Amino acid sequence: MKVLETILHEIENVKVIDATIDYKHYVPLNLSVTNEDLKNLKLENATDFENYIENYLAKHNAKVAFGGYFEIRNLYKRSTIFNETKTNERNIHIGLDLWIKAGTPVLAAVEGIIHSFNNNIGLGDYGPTIILEHIIEKQKFYTLYGHLSVESLRTLKIGTPINKGQQIATLGDATVNGDYAPHLHFQIIREMEHISGDYPGVCSNKNQEYYLQNCPDPNILLKIK
Repeated sequence: MKVLETILHEIENVKVIDATIDYKHYVPLNLSVTNEDLKNLKLENATDFENYIENYLAKHNAKVAFGGYFEIRNLYKRSTIFNETKTNERNIHIGLDLWIKAGTPVLAAVEGIIHSFNNNIGLGDYGPTIILEHIIEKQKFYTLYGHLSVESLRTLKIGTPINKGQQIATLGDATVNGDYAPHLHFQIIREMEHISGDYPGVCSNKNQEYYLQNCPDPNILLKIK
């Protein structure tokens, strides 16, 4: 049986936001602790961060900023949900972020069914979230779509079949998405561990080995260069 990474790599023409935007209009964005701009600007709220993203896109003549897989970030210090204890701070991002304006269509990466959904309310959380379940070449896995609009959840039913590339949602704004600049958090998950409508998108140094294995790099599937 093929390993999941091989299966993901072999799937072509995958988009998870607005299919009309070619990958040539994407630009990589570093939001890690090594980004000196973030240290100097001291972005304190979603409006500041949205302005930063918009200026970054304009500077690079791009429409989407992407990145963040296994990136160590300081963005989560403002929220208690990531800092249960001082020795177990969750600051390692285990999905891929796609930064673009609110209202942008969100698409299913591959064929599957709706596994679960939930509005994960709270500062720094996902806000509205959809999880799809997939089986390809006898391999079951899941994809998570976070920071959506509230409207995206209103007509969903668990078990509904979803086609590859089908619009499943739109992006939410800071009032509903956990107080972030608008973006899609996209994550691939091998085992859901009986969790529904949610799954950690940020881990600690203590358990990063497990999450690196359970949540492979989404860009293996998307192939953004």
